[in-house]
This record gives sequence, structure tokens and C-alpha cells, in this order.
Amino acid sequence: MSYVVGEWLNLAVRWTHVFAAIMWVGQTYFFTWLDHTFQGEKQVWMVHSGGFYIVDKQKRPELLNQTLHWFKWEAFFTLVSGFLLLILVYYGGGIMVDESVLKITAWQAAGLSLVLIAACWFLYDFLWISPLRRYEVAGTIVSYLLLVGAIVGSTHLFSSRAAYMQIGATLGTFMALNVWVRILPAQRQLIAAVKAGGEPDMRLADLAKQRSKQNTFIVLPVVFIMISSHFPVATYGSQYNWLVLAVLVLVGWGVAKVIRTR
Repeated sequence: MSYVVGEWLNLAVRWTHVFAAIMWVGQTYFFTWLDHTFQGEKQVWMVHSGGFYIVDKQKRPELLNQTLHWFKWEAFFTLVSGFLLLILVYYGGGIMVDESVLKITAWQAAGLSLVLIAACWFLYDFLWISPLRRYEVAGTIVSYLLLVGAIVGSTHLFSSRAAYMQIGATLGTFMALNVWVRILPAQRQLIAAVKAGGEPDMRLADLAKQRSKQNTFIVLPVVFIMISSHFPVATYGSQYNWLVLAVLVLVGWGVAKVIRTR
């Protein structure tokens, strides 16, 4: 592949990735704001671009003779374009490996990266379907300690820049799979129960809401990692790169906490 073609391909995929992510994250935070607002109001009256809107929230799913709008493809296209970028820039770009860190081939690094992303997802998902999910503070502490372990481990396996992106890809995968593996199936089961004339299991709604909430926290560190490549001295190139990322994860979570309570 010529350099010009590769650069245009990189640009097209990156453009898709960023725009899909903007749409996805924007919708997530909008619905988070709606949820928070409904705690004090029965209806939400809004204005935007000359249009006025009144929104209600159902306490339980009810069938309406209207189109049900799903919000899922933004997550899908963000995940797919993200992995294409990972392949183009990191796996195929030869920047996963730093022989002063670990002597492996580029393909070995790519395979190791994918295996770790999958393993981390299963560990994270198991943690949040286990009884620990009912103790959110404890679960968050355990999740953070495991994440710090993953950050330290990545800095001992890959080049420093790739280590950061490995964590970003892992967290981004968590977000997308939360939507497709946990949130959407729960929503479909709730709707199916109502269609069958049964009583929907609202614990499914609580599970979906918890994963959506987690996505609003996860996204802050992901965005930081996305822009960190422009600041190598202060971030991944630092002697304390793992600590920088570990601390800024907490900063991002703190910002998300503030945003969610506005």
C-alpha cells in the first residue's frame, strides 16, 4: 500500500471513529442528564433549535403504537472503526514493540494485545455480574485496582505509546460490549415480556442502567488516551507513565461524577 493511500485510509477511518464516538457519547450523557432530571420532575420540557419538546419517562415498559427508537449503531461504528485504526496504526504500523521493554515480533504483540483485550473484558464483565455488583463502591475500587494492574502490565509488554493505546482500546471495548452484550439484550427482554403480556423483570433495567452509567465514567479516560499521543513528554513518554495514566483515570472519573450530578 502506498503512503498516500495509507494516509487517506487512516484519515477516513479516524474521521469515522471520532464522529461516531461524538454521537455515541453525546447521546449517553444526554440520557444520563434526562435520568437525573426525572428524579425531581415528572416531565422534562426542553427547547433546542427552535423546537420545543416534552419528554416523559415510563416507570415500566409499555407498548405504544409508535416507532421505538434504538441507540446502538453509534457504539458499533465506534468499535469497528477503532479496531481498524488499531490495526492500521499500531498492529500494521510497527509501533507496538519496544525491544528495550520486551523482545517480541509485531505479530506476536498484536496477538497478545487482542488476547488481553478479550481477557480483560471477560474479567470486567464477570466482576459486574457477580454479587459484588450490588456493592458499587467496593466494585469500583476492585475495578480500579485491576485497571492499574493492566496499565502497569501493558507498560511492561508494549512500547509506551502502544501501552496507553492498549488500555484505551480495552476500555473502549468495554463500553461497546456493555451496549451490545448487556444493555441491548436487557432492553429486548423487557420489551418481549411486555409483548407476551407478562410482568417485565425490572432488575434487567437496573443492570442496563448500571452499565450505561459505567460508560459515562469510562469514556473520560478513553478520550484522554486518544489525545495523549500529541503530548508524549507529559504522558506515555514520562518515566512515570503508568502513574500518570492511573492518576488521570481518577481525575476523569471525578469529572464524570460532577457532570452526572449537574
